[in-house]
Amino acid sequence: MQVILLERVAKLGQMGDVVDVKPGYARNFLLPQGKALTASAANVANFEAQKAQLEARNLETKKEAEALGEKLDGQQFIVIRSASDAGALYGSVTPRDAADAASEGGFSVDKKQVVLSRPIKELGLHDVHVMLHPEVDVTIQLNVARSAEEAELQASGKSIQELAAEAEAEAEFEIAELFEDIGAAADEDSDLVATPEDAAEAAEEDTKA
Repeated sequence: MQVILLERVAKLGQMGDVVDVKPGYARNFLLPQGKALTASAANVANFEAQKAQLEARNLETKKEAEALGEKLDGQQFIVIRSASDAGALYGSVTPRDAADAASEGGFSVDKKQVVLSRPIKELGLHDVHVMLHPEVDVTIQLNVARSAEEAELQASGKSIQELAAEAEAEAEFEIAELFEDIGAAADEDSDLVATPEDAAEAAEEDTKA
């Protein structure tokens, strides 16, 4: 199926290009998203008549996207989720979650602009691409953690595995200290209890006195 592109589409072509695509891709994505029109003689002629306006509009939206991209690129956003001790999420972080996190941070981002290379299913820092415009692609980072405190530690460079190891080591240290305290208390108690030998020596000394 041939379509004429109304904007640049990655791996497909530039605005005004007439390209061959699969019918399903055209019907389910390109046409409803307003990225292309069927390449009929009437649509091609109509595009040529409006080409200057379309190019001017594209340039305007590109400039707006670039201005936003300069502020957004490299930003880190926290996403709080429940997870196992091993760091596996109970669910996954979706494009909507990423868009909501960016929006809460003061940036206007739509879920359709978020591109996930793979589902986010574990705690940690994850780079995510945001297509602000067909020609403007920036990268943000999602800090997926179980709490704000954990997110802060992850942001400092510690992985969930390191945090878990530290927590385990701290717990073992506290247990060891507890047993040492119990042992010391037991030794003190034993010093206060008179043995039969101690009683015999005391009686002998009293007799001599």
